[in-house]
Amino acid sequence: MEQAVAECVSLLGAVTERDWEGVRAGRLEWSCRETAVHIADDLIAYAGQLAGREQDGYSPFDIALEEGTDNAGVVRVIGAMGALLAAAVRTTPRDVRAFHPYPFRSANREGFAAMGVIEVLLHTHDISEGLGLSYEPAPELCDFVLTRLFPHVQPGPTPWPTLLWATGRGDLPGRAPVTEWRWNNNLVIGTERLTLEGVTPAAATDLSTVGDGGFEWIEGGPVEGTRVGAGLVHKQYEDGVHRPEWGMYVLVRREDGRALGAMGFHGVPDEAGRVEIGYDLVEGARGHGYATEALRTLSAWALDRDEARTVVAVVERGNLPSQKVLARAGFTQVPAEDPEHLAYELRESREG
Repeated sequence: MEQAVAECVSLLGAVTERDWEGVRAGRLEWSCRETAVHIADDLIAYAGQLAGREQDGYSPFDIALEEGTDNAGVVRVIGAMGALLAAAVRTTPRDVRAFHPYPFRSANREGFAAMGVIEVLLHTHDISEGLGLSYEPAPELCDFVLTRLFPHVQPGPTPWPTLLWATGRGDLPGRAPVTEWRWNNNLVIGTERLTLEGVTPAAATDLSTVGDGGFEWIEGGPVEGTRVGAGLVHKQYEDGVHRPEWGMYVLVRREDGRALGAMGFHGVPDEAGRVEIGYDLVEGARGHGYATEALRTLSAWALDRDEARTVVAVVERGNLPSQKVLARAGFTQVPAEDPEHLAYELRESREG
């Protein structure tokens, strides 16, 4: 966040004597001046959401510059609002989520940081295009945004052109132009004792190697099954077929914020509406009903979607604990294709 704002302030601060009012900002309908004020407004709005722990809507305030504020003053305000958002992100606990409308009506501190960064990057680009300036942000800033807010976008050769293409501001060879776009914060699903936190491509990449994915795990975690599942998410993202809500979720115990395991889908439902689910728990979390609780909730969530009709699970014949979890969650055993495994299904129960 601080790096993105610093690059913006450095670039725009060098051209404050130019006419910003009479120049359109790139492809936007706003002038360069209006766009610069919009950057500041977005930054403080996001800081307000986090600081106020807003849950049902936007915090009801706006900023207004003093009459006579020149372009240099606008740049100062961008710097100040960026510092406030950075402070809000830094001081907000990782489990806190605040309201943002798209797509799942909330975001955590990492999501608000990424939204702040993308506002700065894109609108600095728009202003630069209007004023005829050369601007290309640091690649790590673009990658930060893409792997947190654009999990559905296949990575391109380099992150900045990919981000411009994904937001309707540029072209990529072999890809159709983008005319409508939205970013995508991760989904969270609550149970009685747990929060199922959707794993972003950034977290999946970290988890698939030796990292913790940004989660605080109980002793012994994450286990190998979680790393394998994260690797699947990473590959789907690289291949451009990842759909985040049909991805992987880390199971976080609400009472202490510790991660216990992971659960998720192997991909989107097929043409018949079948979707496979898998899960694992750190050994120290087993035997407390966490897997059953999460499986009931995530399966019900899936079957409530129009595209899903059956949730499928496949377990080894010798894995009696997993078989008991499936039975308690309402799954029924069905014939398996592989003699070394057992198959279970949970079907929709819609009427009409």
